[in-house]
Amino acid sequence: AGWFRRLLHKPKPSSVESSLNSSCSASSSPSSSSAESSGSSPSTSLAGSVRPSPISVSDINASGSARWTKSYDVCICHSEVDLELVEELVSYLEGQPESFRCFLQLRDATPGSAVVTELCDAVQNSHCWVMLITPSFLQDPWCKYQMHQALAEAPMANGRTIPVVKDVDRKDYPRELRSLYYIYMAVKEKSFKQIRDTVVR
Repeated sequence: AGWFRRLLHKPKPSSVESSLNSSCSASSSPSSSSAESSGSSPSTSLAGSVRPSPISVSDINASGSARWTKSYDVCICHSEVDLELVEELVSYLEGQPESFRCFLQLRDATPGSAVVTELCDAVQNSHCWVMLITPSFLQDPWCKYQMHQALAEAPMANGRTIPVVKDVDRKDYPRELRSLYYIYMAVKEKSFKQIRDTVVR
């Protein structure tokens, strides 16, 4: 009977705690309908919501950091048609103070290795994956294969898969990625910065 009495008289959480809990639960679930109805990209719809604490370059580069558990920070998945733009993105990321380690297939794949093996290894040995989704990406079977490998590696995403959309209508956007917020590439420099900030998080 004593435990039942204690259960009935259990103190209620303070209003601050309950409001925090409700705001966190509200911001953690993406609202695809509101993003679609407003016509804005999902990447911008949560811009004002909960932000993680900033991470310093020294934290990222520390030898004990989780960063060093994998060979690459970012794996860039793209069509060969978009190679020039991707090389600019890789140059930008590798030139940042964090010195991101990027996997670029045509540069970093081992000559003589099977394409499937290289794509799977790149996905498994990278912390996150940038998918440059263009009309050429949608027609390239190897891009789709790598996209599925990335989704299989981290089915709940957790920010590891970063879709970047360029010149693709919403109706053509891959169904497999529709649960993820994406970056819409309109202004190249601004989009590169968004990608960098997302990788840092």
